[in-house]
Amino acid sequence: MNATEGSGWSRRIRPLRAAQQDNVGGQSAASVPSRLTLVDAAVHRVLVARSLLLLRWAVGVIFLYFGALKLVPGYSPAESLVMETIKTMTFDLVTGRIGVAFTGVIECGLGVLLLTGWLRRLTIYVLGLELLGILAPLVLLPTRLFDSPATPTIEGQYVLKDITLIAAGMVLATTIRGGRLVTGPHTAQPTSRHGGPDAVSADEKLRMVVESIRADHTCAEAARAHGITPQEFRRWRDELLDGAAANMASPQGPEGADASPH
Repeated sequence: MNATEGSGWSRRIRPLRAAQQDNVGGQSAASVPSRLTLVDAAVHRVLVARSLLLLRWAVGVIFLYFGALKLVPGYSPAESLVMETIKTMTFDLVTGRIGVAFTGVIECGLGVLLLTGWLRRLTIYVLGLELLGILAPLVLLPTRLFDSPATPTIEGQYVLKDITLIAAGMVLATTIRGGRLVTGPHTAQPTSRHGGPDAVSADEKLRMVVESIRADHTCAEAARAHGITPQEFRRWRDELLDGAAANMASPQGPEGADASPH
């Protein structure tokens, strides 16, 4: 082989090697999003399963801690504000430490109920009243909470941050009638069978899942039988069971039923 032929082969081999290296690099880069997707899916499952429980515990700890501070004279940073608010709300009928101690008892009780999950319906009602009382200084004592319309005092900041508790309370209130987080947010979108342009309706999804459950089929068997992916079938099945569990939860049942752990 002469030098000219050798240089020709080199020119042909270099692009092939470069293409192979680019392909390997592309596969390595493509594996990163797939791993991130798996991690994201795992985190999502944990959040769906535990977020409401952790939210209830977090709100419970907040009420229990700050309620306990109000029971010890001089320990609560909001003691003076609570005294003046209760005095204004009751037209001077309740003054001094009595109002602060009563508020502390209510908050400690709420904290215990939220942490244990007992008497959930009663807990939500009392929580709503408590939150109204917490935000009452915004209406009753605005000059104490703001140095100017745009500059809250330390006490004003203390009260304003409790707006987040209202949002948390609204979320927790949905659970007393069976509300819960569920997986599979894409199920409501039109889904087509493989090889077919027609979308699968909600009634068809329900029929497929029910038939497969009755026949004791695995996800793979059900997917093959109906021309869908196992992931789609698993998502539809989970949403059917989640919806059934939510609908079967009796909103009119005894308090003991509402108090079951979520």
